[in-house]
Amino acid sequence: MALSLSLFTRLVLLCWFTTSLLLCNGFPAAFHPHHHHPHFAKHNYRDALTKSIIFFEGQRSGKLPPNQRMTWRRDSGLTDGAAMHVDLVGGYYDAGDNVKFGFPMAFTTTMLSWSVIEFGGLMKGELRNAREAIRWATDYLLKATVHPDTIYVQVGDANKDHACWERPEDMDTPRTVIKIDRNYPGSDVAGETAAALAAASLVFRRSDPTYSKLLVRRAIRVFQFADKYRGAYSNGLKKFVCPFYCSYSGYQDELLWGAAWLHKATRNPTYLNYIQVNGQILGAAEYDNTFGWDNKHVGARILLSKSLHEYKDHADNFICSLIPGASFSSAQYTPGGLLFKMSDSNMQYVTSTSFLLLTYAKYLTSAHRVVNCGGTTVTAKRLRTIAKRQVDYILGDNPLKMSYMVGYGPRYPQRIHHRGSSLPSVGAHPARIQCSSGFSIMKSQSPNPNVLVGAIVGGPDQHDRFPDERPDYEQSEPSTYMNAPLVGALAYLAHSFGQL
Repeated sequence: MALSLSLFTRLVLLCWFTTSLLLCNGFPAAFHPHHHHPHFAKHNYRDALTKSIIFFEGQRSGKLPPNQRMTWRRDSGLTDGAAMHVDLVGGYYDAGDNVKFGFPMAFTTTMLSWSVIEFGGLMKGELRNAREAIRWATDYLLKATVHPDTIYVQVGDANKDHACWERPEDMDTPRTVIKIDRNYPGSDVAGETAAALAAASLVFRRSDPTYSKLLVRRAIRVFQFADKYRGAYSNGLKKFVCPFYCSYSGYQDELLWGAAWLHKATRNPTYLNYIQVNGQILGAAEYDNTFGWDNKHVGARILLSKSLHEYKDHADNFICSLIPGASFSSAQYTPGGLLFKMSDSNMQYVTSTSFLLLTYAKYLTSAHRVVNCGGTTVTAKRLRTIAKRQVDYILGDNPLKMSYMVGYGPRYPQRIHHRGSSLPSVGAHPARIQCSSGFSIMKSQSPNPNVLVGAIVGGPDQHDRFPDERPDYEQSEPSTYMNAPLVGALAYLAHSFGQL
């Protein structure tokens, strides 16, 4: 016993004498691991970041480039737009089917761009890949907005597409082209498209100034159209876009959101004035804490919190709604700790909220501010902790020990609701697979032969259960707008843990 104590004492003294050179935890004295680079991370956020961006290559429509990394995919939709004598080749399939829906594609583009605007400086080698993912979308959105006061908002007949289970490379369903114009307005999809083009213009401002200027000029024109001809696109186009991407929240949020992005991209005071004059009419003060492809109010509040003081209060209200035990707390969490908004594609709210938490934490830090939730002080560090907990749940820290990112970790969904992933690839099975032939595979228990690397699926139910069944689109279908905000969150976490 005396010998042990003596040895212990000597070790303590040794540590004490050497603190100027080395702390006893094995880090140099000048190095503070918990300040910027915590020394231990359970997850490889850098690997997850890489995969979250590769996913978009699996969703590509059009002529694939030579550097395509998701090699089981091939060219598809090469005559898209022909029905209207316009070139609409390219862009992304939104989820597990073969329709190009302009509304969620534009939101995906805005969120990918915002990810790069806030955290692109931390992305290192992945920045180029993130820019390519954005450009694949913006090239398409430029085509879709080529004619003034017109936006081509959809390619494909969703009902007929959903009646088939076939690879995009085999598509033989009608490639119907749907548009909005002065007679059939769509301020929601137009406002979101303006936001996407404006946000992306910031991404390319230094790397490709000419392209950036083209994007911002188009954004200005598209926003003017959105504001002048007001209406929800699902009013006139209901039979085509509903129930798939109906505009349930109206178009007011997109006008606010689009103006916010144009203000950020142009620094033209006209847009800030527009927001101040129209904000209340457009629902700026609405107590609504959902942020996704349909409802942009919360995102607009966070974005505008740096410019307009009243939006800081609105943004704080959103933050307080997420803090368990705080006044005004309204968020629901599963027993395993996952934010739970709704049963259909819940992960979209998890990824978008995690991104907003990290972005707002960045804003708070730079302004030396905190959030006051009815007497509870919430710091930027607390927001980062909550966001990290959500991302870690996605990556496998959950009751099932299941990663909800396909291809990440030892256990992940095997039967995702995705036509291209579930059917044999063109390389493995060159012969055409007819419309209804694929349903036998869709309903089978066999794992998908093609791994859609990086895809985030809809996720578990409110009790943390996940059946991993292909027909279950609510839980097993991936989408571009689930991945887009996660790109920024993963970039932040990879950097903060010294992995980039």
